[in-house]
Amino acid sequence: MRPFTYERATDVPGACAAASRPGATFISGGTNLLDLMKLEIERPSHLVDISRLPLADVDELQDGALRIGAQAANSDVAADPRVRTRYPVLSQALVAGASGQLRNKASVGGNLVQRTRCPYFYDTAAGCNKRDPGSGCSAIGGFNRIHAVLGASDSCIATNPSDMAVAMSVLDAQIELLDADRSVRRVDIADFHRLPGDTPHVETVLRPGEMITAVILPPPPPGRQLYRKVRDRASYEFALVSVAAIVATDRGTISSARVAFGGVAHKPWRSADAEAALTGRPATMATYRAAAETAMRDAVGQGQNDFKIDLARRTLCRTLVQAAQAS
Repeated sequence: MRPFTYERATDVPGACAAASRPGATFISGGTNLLDLMKLEIERPSHLVDISRLPLADVDELQDGALRIGAQAANSDVAADPRVRTRYPVLSQALVAGASGQLRNKASVGGNLVQRTRCPYFYDTAAGCNKRDPGSGCSAIGGFNRIHAVLGASDSCIATNPSDMAVAMSVLDAQIELLDADRSVRRVDIADFHRLPGDTPHVETVLRPGEMITAVILPPPPPGRQLYRKVRDRASYEFALVSVAAIVATDRGTISSARVAFGGVAHKPWRSADAEAALTGRPATMATYRAAAETAMRDAVGQGQNDFKIDLARRTLCRTLVQAAQAS
């Protein structure tokens, strides 16, 4: 780990101003950043500690929405009665992520900006355009079992590791951002993470010094919410494929549906095509299979991860069966 300086922020605008300086970055729970610093993948010269800023509350808004502060711990959000009752897909996704100890430390804002777990990204001897732009993507033609099958490019086939963000995607969450000039903007979660294209090192739409201050969850949509995660082991493992679904039915017909995948792309993958294939159709396995085929229509494997395409189809069907029955 390289030398760095440290300061504890006392207010949000001051934190944004400090983090806008060259070489500076925010630190909160540190559950991802510290590992990256030890491996010299991240090399900040100055850390701005925002963990004690008053951004940990979960508040009701007048329109029935819920505002979750960016410093709220993942475990606290998962256990919040309002989240468990009105947004169970989010609670389920948070509980499925990491270990209890990490959930106690990790923040909502940090979860949204955590970086990929691609082994080549962590191996400084390997070519990785995300870590070192222009050095190539060693996963293409290499060990790529856990890599993306949707939205990838010739520059990068890494995946986003967040469970929480997949659930927030089907909930149409908005990310509240603040900069040093106290300018506030909201970004739809669908627009927050970027696909790799030719610049896989640019992962979000965050500007220098801009801080995530909260996540806004709109009033919950009708239907049963469900999160399903398929992984190599039952605990403390990232998803091979995950599905967040919200399904409402009326006398055997799907009246509305929302579907998002994790583990298959550079960002949470909301499938508008699958949703269109489900809405207005009978709640039957034939409908679910057709939606799954539509969702994976543009998927491209890299050899070792080809299995993910069929796994994603089957995981979606299984999730829809459960969600529609309960709905």
